[in-house]
Amino acid sequence: MERIDRIAKLFSSCREKGQAAFVSYVCACDPNFDISLEICRSLIDRGADLLELGVPFSDPLADGLTNQLAAQRALEAGCKQDDVFRLVREIRKFSEVPIVFYTYYNLIYSQGVDDYVRKAKEAGVDGLLTLDLPPEEADELIEASDLQQIKNIFIIAPTTPESRIPKIVAPASGFLYYVSREGVTGERKDLAGDLGERVKAIRAYTDLPLVVGFGISSPEQVREVASHADGVVVGSALVNCVAKGLDKPSSIPEKIGDKVAELCSGLSG
Repeated sequence: MERIDRIAKLFSSCREKGQAAFVSYVCACDPNFDISLEICRSLIDRGADLLELGVPFSDPLADGLTNQLAAQRALEAGCKQDDVFRLVREIRKFSEVPIVFYTYYNLIYSQGVDDYVRKAKEAGVDGLLTLDLPPEEADELIEASDLQQIKNIFIIAPTTPESRIPKIVAPASGFLYYVSREGVTGERKDLAGDLGERVKAIRAYTDLPLVVGFGISSPEQVREVASHADGVVVGSALVNCVAKGLDKPSSIPEKIGDKVAELCSGLSG
């Protein structure tokens, strides 16, 4: 049976409106399952077009301190992979926004690639962004994902040689993720000066939508990135809202929603 391609539908809609998509990253089950669900509800209600859910992992090499601490909080709250699937199922009761897992291959491989992807699809996941899996080693995951009609999103970095870009875009589906800065995740005060040039170079090799993330934390930065990319990813600025609200967790969903609304103002400015 043909299933709705939520990711393609989103970017098509955004193109028609002449506006970039707003991609919100949070760590699943941070600070706990119930608050995390309300955070996701608030993100969607206040402007998030696509949810990128970090799957808690004990060794998140690509993440900065902010996201590492978020994963640690979720794990300490007892979060297991099945809880992340359950979180997606709960979100699907009130929203059809695309959901992408931001994850590490060990979490997939240890549960059996076919079983993991099947469970992800059954829960309502649309794509997998597997941080530590290069395209050359992704055949098993791509095959399993194609069977379940799940997209595989790959990352292009500032250090990626242009000669390698075709090898990354060839097996990619859904969209591509360009990280605008070297290093690990975290808020930045300024954007990379060559962003427009790099985005143009990537577009020469693919028609897939291109989202840009790593370090975006203000409406002005959202506006600048949106002028070049099909989507703007904000993560650490939102995860910081969770960290700052730990003394009163029930207040976090409203505060993080306010932050999303503030950042989304950059899309229409």
